[in-house]
Amino acid sequence: MSDHFAGIVDRYLLSGHEFTRRLRAVRPEQWTAPTPCAEWDVRHLVNHMTRGNLNYVSLLDGGSAADFLRLRDEEAPGSDPVAAYTRSVRECAEAFRRPGALQRTLDHPLGPVTGEQALAVRTTDATIHTWDLARAVNGPEELDPELVAWIEEHLAEIYAGLAESPVSADTIHRFFGAPVAAPVAEETRQARLLRLFGR
Repeated sequence: MSDHFAGIVDRYLLSGHEFTRRLRAVRPEQWTAPTPCAEWDVRHLVNHMTRGNLNYVSLLDGGSAADFLRLRDEEAPGSDPVAAYTRSVRECAEAFRRPGALQRTLDHPLGPVTGEQALAVRTTDATIHTWDLARAVNGPEELDPELVAWIEEHLAEIYAGLAESPVSADTIHRFFGAPVAAPVAEETRQARLLRLFGR
């Protein structure tokens, strides 16, 4: 296992907990509220997060990148989005705790990747979308500082060798937004991370 990704399952669970905390506060009328992801309202964002967790489990079960993309927008939250999301987090963590799961090579849409690197990508995605959800429902926008620091320090390793990276000038930005502005003086780690992902 790479030193960069030590404790990655626990970091993933922390990112899931942070998203869940905002999700539990969503009021009924907020499910159709717009999010910073222009094409999604809150329910679409929660579906993306829930379906994404299930798709990562499928990758471990031998699923292909094509399957991942085909199922990306398939309905997952059902009548109880909070329960569906929290269950998907638990199932994903359990899958990546299987013996050998973190060392396996997966057919990820961004390219072949080890299980531990895939889960690091997923943890990063969950952290950015936690801010999206908070912004959409007027929730607390401060992300877990330890999680932000770890992602910000390891962005190069998290996206190493993949088709897209927020730290690569030639990234085509199909899977995440382009940086929205130049750095500002005394930029916080959270502000820098969000800027690199187009927020």
